[in-house]
Amino acid sequence: MLYSSAIVLLAGLAAAQVAEYGQCGGKGWTGATTCQSPYTCQYQNDWYSQCLPGTGSGSTTTTTTTQLTTTTTSVKSTTTAPPKTTTTTSGPVSTSTVFPHTNGLNFTIDGETSYFAGTNSYWIGFLTNNADVDLVMQHLSSSGLRILRVWGFNDVNNLPGTGTVWFQHLTSSGATINTGADGLQRLDYVVSSAEKHGIKLIINFVNNWSDYGGINAYVNAFGGSATTWYTNTVAQTTYQAYIKAVVSRYISSPAIFAWELANEPRCKGCDTSVIYDWAKATSAYIKGLDPKHMVTLGDEGFGLTTDSDGSYPFSFDEGLDFSKNLAIPTIDFGTLHLYPSSWGTSTDWGNLWIKAHGDACVAAGKPCLLEEYGYPSNHCSIEAPWQATALHTKGIAGDLFWQYGDTLSSGQTSDDGNTIYYGTSDFTCLVTDHVAAI
Repeated sequence: MLYSSAIVLLAGLAAAQVAEYGQCGGKGWTGATTCQSPYTCQYQNDWYSQCLPGTGSGSTTTTTTTQLTTTTTSVKSTTTAPPKTTTTTSGPVSTSTVFPHTNGLNFTIDGETSYFAGTNSYWIGFLTNNADVDLVMQHLSSSGLRILRVWGFNDVNNLPGTGTVWFQHLTSSGATINTGADGLQRLDYVVSSAEKHGIKLIINFVNNWSDYGGINAYVNAFGGSATTWYTNTVAQTTYQAYIKAVVSRYISSPAIFAWELANEPRCKGCDTSVIYDWAKATSAYIKGLDPKHMVTLGDEGFGLTTDSDGSYPFSFDEGLDFSKNLAIPTIDFGTLHLYPSSWGTSTDWGNLWIKAHGDACVAAGKPCLLEEYGYPSNHCSIEAPWQATALHTKGIAGDLFWQYGDTLSSGQTSDDGNTIYYGTSDFTCLVTDHVAAI
């Protein structure tokens, strides 16, 4: 049903012009090949051509200040050269130039256009044992999970002890990006292992919550508040410099599914223009650095009038307007999360939430990803119906359950009540059976 709908949609798009940063050619491409002026269709590889500015350079933004440095002596092992544009120090570097991309209301991965299942692992970039990373990737691959969302941030205000992984040190005097063995080289290995196992990664750049630093770490360093962070010049300059440091390391990697602006951004009580303006500027900045990979916001899907029942998640109280943000040209697809136990809604309500966003995504002409969902009990009886709804809802192109669990050399990974552990009966229900249904 979804596949047939996608074909009909693509046929309708064939006569239209492609918006900026959209796909306009490549092997098997049946959509439009003419770009909206002043963008032109520029060849990226045999599988993918994209509508880019005539110069091919995209937007530019100042990315560094004299305050920004990279580590040289504060960690036991650091790099002394600028970050490479592919994964560094770990394993073979793929030379493939095939990148995941949108295709109508679906995603295409390695030439396959389909609905894709995946999961979240915030902790994998903080592991210090390469074998543990490889074990997770092997288990994901053998299970048929294709997309893994990981934290691309780990901000601290005070330097931790030796052996603790951190990515960025934020103080009132500036920022230090750790490119050492207990810094971004850990993320390097995650990307390298994902390449070897055929897993595609969503990497985000900051957390709305205080876990692993997040916006709060910027506020501690530069002042302001969680709501003024979006317009704080020093904070945004530092944030963009960090984005550039991460994107430049993996700009050529086919393992990157998408760059994500933030984990669950909110601006409670703010006009929706605050997050909209920030998302528009930041996504354009990322596209200027890397026009080949997709970019998404990473929001929970709040602020939606489509099919609204008036409940809290549909409201605009958190400063988000889902449809308005989705319409940003440099946002390639939408995201939504689903946690009824935290939002004061019923478990059955989750099906309405999914369908409402599917309708909004169809209206926007972009696919959406059910990027996080979980419930602290009765996983199969509650979450499996959500999966079925997502699979059969036009506009929803994939889902990632929160969160993946496994048994590593150090024992079991984090259990927040929503964790689905590899090899359990819950895993059979929510992964094995779901992948088979796809």
